[in-house]
Amino acid sequence: MQQLPLGVRWRDSSVFADFLPGGNALAVRQLQGLDSGAPVAIWLWGPSGSGKTHLLQASCARAAELNQRPVYFPLRQQAEFGPEAFAGCEQLDLVCIDDVQRIAGQPEWERALFNLYNGLQEQQGHLLLSADRPLVSTPWSLPDLSSRLASGLVLQLQSLTDEEQMQVLRGRARKRGLELPEETARFLLRHYPRDLRTLCMLLDKLDIASLAAQRRLTVPFIKQALHL
Repeated sequence: MQQLPLGVRWRDSSVFADFLPGGNALAVRQLQGLDSGAPVAIWLWGPSGSGKTHLLQASCARAAELNQRPVYFPLRQQAEFGPEAFAGCEQLDLVCIDDVQRIAGQPEWERALFNLYNGLQEQQGHLLLSADRPLVSTPWSLPDLSSRLASGLVLQLQSLTDEEQMQVLRGRARKRGLELPEETARFLLRHYPRDLRTLCMLLDKLDIASLAAQRRLTVPFIKQALHL
């Protein structure tokens, strides 16, 4: 794991090279090509498991490689910090805020985000936001914030197909030194929600169980390990 400003972390494995774009190649290229000429705000939205978190963290990793200063805020962990966490972030090069829809309609958070946007605009920084819905469907209570964000770039992500999800799972397993047979991967796709966040969490659990039992990831073993 890599330390970020303000103590928020991203996964070392969340890099562009490890992201299977599927039908999202254009969005990925635009995120990889962020520079001073890009809009201040980028709104990245799509369904759960479509790769929003991976792409925000990959954008942080890329910025760090370029000797820029990024920060990543996962708002599903909102209880760990308040709106004051955004203070001073306008001095950074890239601010990534995951699940930003969680603060829509909350005046203190919206004002902090509005001030952050204005500060980044002055400093030529970038604000990369992820959400589970389109910008126009997000219930902002601060009209000025809504109009600022609407002036930026909106990118939509599509979910991966079953075959693409299986490819990602098997690739991640290989990086862990595990062999995930095709039959086993298809079994997971049939019996669990087809989003990568859930499937990757399952793979984490199966990795631990496989090491403890010294067993291969066969369908019978997975049924036993997951109590199916």
